[in-house]
Amino acid sequence: MTSQLVGLLVVALAGTAAVLYNGLVRARQHVREGWATIDVQLKRRASLIPNLVEAVKGYAEYERETLRRITEARAAVSAAPGPGNAARADAELTGVLRTFFAIAEAYPELKANERFAQLQTDLADTENKIAYARQYYNGAVELYNIKAESFPGLVVARLFGFARAEFFQAD
Repeated sequence: MTSQLVGLLVVALAGTAAVLYNGLVRARQHVREGWATIDVQLKRRASLIPNLVEAVKGYAEYERETLRRITEARAAVSAAPGPGNAARADAELTGVLRTFFAIAEAYPELKANERFAQLQTDLADTENKIAYARQYYNGAVELYNIKAESFPGLVVARLFGFARAEFFQAD
């Protein structure tokens, strides 16, 4: 009788651990999926920036410093390892782009340029997609971290090396 209870208890614990493990794997996969979506959108935006810089060069020759900062910020986003570093680099790029568009306001002929207007529209669309992807990703991170840090998932997470996921924070 006792051995049957012990056996039943072992089976119940193993089943619970398997359910918890699978839930953690699923939640971690959602985090990875969310990060992949953000990464795609960051790369899309990064690919638009050289075209934007080229479109502006002819109109704003003396704004070379701003154009240089945009290029450096773009490179930093592309090279950033992980969500935290990418978020900081992205915040820097966003700030430089705001300055850039404020400067562009001083050039009516640039604002009237069809190519520049299309690039602005594409960038705005990409910014919206980044915001949506960030929202999805952070929701997935929150759910994953809750599963990995609350009991009994905490036991399984530690046993199988599930690490805390990092949020993608925007300023």
